[in-house]
Amino acid sequence: MVTTKKTETKIAETKKANLSLSIYDIDGKEQRTVELPKEVFAVKVKPGLLAQAVRVYLVNQRQGNVKVKTRSEVIGSTRKIYRQKGTGKARHGAIKAPIFVGGGVAHGPKQKDYNLKFNKKERKLALYGVLSSKLKENKIFGLDEKALTMKPKTKAVVNFLKELKLLGKNNLMILKKMETNNLVLAMRNIPNITFVDANSLNTYMVLKSSSLIFVENALEVFKNKQKNVTK
Repeated sequence: MVTTKKTETKIAETKKANLSLSIYDIDGKEQRTVELPKEVFAVKVKPGLLAQAVRVYLVNQRQGNVKVKTRSEVIGSTRKIYRQKGTGKARHGAIKAPIFVGGGVAHGPKQKDYNLKFNKKERKLALYGVLSSKLKENKIFGLDEKALTMKPKTKAVVNFLKELKLLGKNNLMILKKMETNNLVLAMRNIPNITFVDANSLNTYMVLKSSSLIFVENALEVFKNKQKNVTK
């Protein structure tokens, strides 16, 4: 059979499209593999977009709630504290002036909104790009959702991490939704493990983590995501 460039391209595309993730049980044994959506886990990485996503996320954590009261906001009398002339003292007005104890603050900090905007399409591209990068580096693992109903034994989870050589690393556990289940109870005493629900996952969390552990039902969230993502 003679292969042309078009057929070779199609074969390469089908190979790229066959993305799979191994699902392990709590004992660290591989049970099966599941296919991953290429719209999420086969997206081109754009370093500039990742940098922008991290910057926006970190800046948006800043609350900007600091504030002091000016002389117009301080509670107090506005009467002139003593007469203008004849006392030998400097002339003053209300007791709320900044130079008096209990008065207002001059040129103090005010509330400010530091939030930066980041449109949804760019946010998705950044997240999908970094997820694709982690998958290529073999740093994404799947966990059977039966582990959610396991006995809350920390030892079992430690053995699971040892089998996958993840113990001691900065791991991110992605759940379908944040709730107190037996898996969370078993893992909360282990250091360097962070929990997040699939809808709250962001680029900064993925970049900060050395490995990602997806509970199998959390992958459904990404399978239902919008398919029309420009690569």
